[in-house]
Amino acid sequence: MTSIIRFKENPIVTPQSIQPSREDMIVEGVLNPGAFIFQDKTYLLLRVAERPKQEDGIVSFPVMGDENTIDILKFNKDDPQLDLSDPRIVKKANTFYLTTMSHLRLMESADGIHFTTPSTLPSIIYPTKAAEKYGMEDCRVTVIDDVYYLTYTQVSAGGVCVGMMSTSDWIHFEHLGTILPPHNKDCALFPQKVGGKYFCLHRPSGVDLGGNYVWISESNDLVHWGKHNCLAMTRKDHWDSNRIGAGASPIWTKDGWLVIYHGANHTNRYCLGAILLDLQDPKQILARSEDPIMEPDELYEQNGFFGEVVFTNGHVQFGDQLWMYYGASDSVVCGAHLSIKSILKSLE
Repeated sequence: MTSIIRFKENPIVTPQSIQPSREDMIVEGVLNPGAFIFQDKTYLLLRVAERPKQEDGIVSFPVMGDENTIDILKFNKDDPQLDLSDPRIVKKANTFYLTTMSHLRLMESADGIHFTTPSTLPSIIYPTKAAEKYGMEDCRVTVIDDVYYLTYTQVSAGGVCVGMMSTSDWIHFEHLGTILPPHNKDCALFPQKVGGKYFCLHRPSGVDLGGNYVWISESNDLVHWGKHNCLAMTRKDHWDSNRIGAGASPIWTKDGWLVIYHGANHTNRYCLGAILLDLQDPKQILARSEDPIMEPDELYEQNGFFGEVVFTNGHVQFGDQLWMYYGASDSVVCGAHLSIKSILKSLE
């Protein structure tokens, strides 16, 4: 069993910690942060999910307008064409919307535990592209040759896809466009080339044939991706039977590339596991967790906007110790210490 030491301060960021982007909005959840070190501080790039203050008998939610404004759509809850069975989704007839709209919010810390709004850096990255009309979600941050690459989920009526931007100073950003088309998400870049190529993990989704599996692809320039291969699939009657997806960037170890991933069963209970990939050929799986390395055991992981969830896409490494940051119950952000050696031992 892998040793997990949750921060005693958990949760370390809550909706009450975050100022809404507008006076008429409320923050429903802070979740799934990317994590990185910059100028000797730890930074989190949070997903902040907002929606309007709700009125009796009406469901209202935000979308991005044509001029990068925020429009509020409203439906009567007694509309027979309305399906609100999933708290994350508004379905009207055959059209889907999200109940919240997410943007990315930067926070900094001197100790990796207590986070505040940066004093010298822009703190908010808003959706600006047509592919982000319903928001930006779950950003992974990977440092390659002193450049920070942000891979994140773009959501719009056109589908769910992977966008990328880069920065060296966290002030100026280069938008690199949509690098993986719908339906795709959970894109994690390897932090260095392998055999002269860049690699990434991602999660396309199938409906009838296929499923929610982890794929691996390669690139010469980080923008154009090919040689796609299905790497890992869901496992029947396991904790990861319904969907799986990569967490943050794979971690180099002498034994192989260590990947922390999330898996959910058919009751949508999200846990974390590990996969070990070959150092020279990361398309080859050397080992995979039979049991989860982390489960939603704490009350703040079990109760929230969407309960029974631990989900990570951000960590920073200090030798053997991994400071892992994760979203709990789609509501709050938490942290935990993990030993890389302990995770590897659990895979033997």
